[in-house]
Amino acid sequence: MVERIVFRGRTSPEAQALKPEEYLKLIKSRQRRTIKRNAIVLKKLTEKIERYKKNAITKPIRTHIREAVILPSWIGMKISVHNGKEFQELDITGPMLGHRLGEFAFTTKRVQHSAPGIRATKGSKFLAVK
Repeated sequence: MVERIVFRGRTSPEAQALKPEEYLKLIKSRQRRTIKRNAIVLKKLTEKIERYKKNAITKPIRTHIREAVILPSWIGMKISVHNGKEFQELDITGPMLGHRLGEFAFTTKRVQHSAPGIRATKGSKFLAVK
């Protein structure tokens, strides 16, 4: 059975065709408030995305705006989000709608501690060197 990916009962093409007012009614209140209050910051990023779509540029858009809420018009775009050290490339899909860009570009990595050194016991790694 094929999994059907939807956002609030709408497939990706249907969600992409939503008007901004309709989309605001579908998302949670915290994201709605963020979009309304940060309209100026999001406007620059949205204009850049529209320009890339219009000119059919496939190069990823680089941004530091991790708090930007993903909009339906962004589906299918490639966005590189800064994680504090480097840019991580994201492909925007339907299930990402309503989330923030920073949720998909992790700022920390998994830590793997090494084993004790040569001729050391497991307990000796906690002793002082001198």
